[in-house]
Amino acid sequence: MYLRILGSAAGGGFPQWNCNCANCTAVRAGDPALSARTQSSIAVSSNGQDWLLVNASPDILAQVRAMPELQPARSVRDTGIAAVLLMDAQIDHVTGLLMLRERRTALPLYATPQVLEELNGSLPLVRVLSHYAGVQAHPLSLSEPDFEVAGLAGLRFSVMSLTSNAPPYSPRRDAPLPGDNIGVVVEDIPSGKRVFYAPGLGRIEPAVACAMATADVVLVDGTFWRNDEMQVLGLSSKTAMDMGHLAQSGPGGMIDVLAALPKSTRKILIHINNTNPILRSDSPERAALTAAGIEVAWDGMAINLGTDNG
Repeated sequence: MYLRILGSAAGGGFPQWNCNCANCTAVRAGDPALSARTQSSIAVSSNGQDWLLVNASPDILAQVRAMPELQPARSVRDTGIAAVLLMDAQIDHVTGLLMLRERRTALPLYATPQVLEELNGSLPLVRVLSHYAGVQAHPLSLSEPDFEVAGLAGLRFSVMSLTSNAPPYSPRRDAPLPGDNIGVVVEDIPSGKRVFYAPGLGRIEPAVACAMATADVVLVDGTFWRNDEMQVLGLSSKTAMDMGHLAQSGPGGMIDVLAALPKSTRKILIHINNTNPILRSDSPERAALTAAGIEVAWDGMAINLGTDNG
């Protein structure tokens, strides 16, 4: 299994276009302790040529340019993107679909019925794309969560419902239903190696805890350091939990959750908000993560699992 981090930031990217917090100001000034990041997305492949894009970030064009594997150039018009899997209907995870409209065939799109409903209604991207190459919808079932993707032989995917929140534009905002947010386990069938991916995670429920405990790599929500981070900075009245994210610090925070996993588990944070002090490589918060054996994802990061590829 080949996995690439296309983007590691939360919505708005880093720096965020209209933000002058300490982090955004410093990265614009060229502070070497900080690196610019695009909005979160990963790509997974079994052969290094055909890839499942997990979430379609608004930054997808820049991400494709930065990852040559996504353009194998097997013909005059080609793409390495075999399909897209959506974790939710958040704007920073779905609007990149519009940039894939020039495909010659309909784009295979894997998402729950709740997400597909949003993309046909409140944010009608599917209807818009029907005027171009269109999408080939593959509704995901939480009761039959396992599936495979054409072109990704040797990989098995399994989805589960997560406690987070529906998008701000959704009629289900603050009252999400199972399927509004999902996590995914990707298994390399020949080796049995597993990755658990959940960029938006508000609560660790039993199924999630089990998936994390049995994964070789855990790639999870790193949005906020503190639950009141946005409130303290005067940027929002909402807490991290209000927005559907489990903060890293504090009792029961993500650091505590990851500390309970086996020592052999590789632990990586993704979907990092521009306000989070862990973006600074020289911060005390980053040092605390390092001491706990937790990594911070970065754009271009490569993870290979399996008997033949790492």
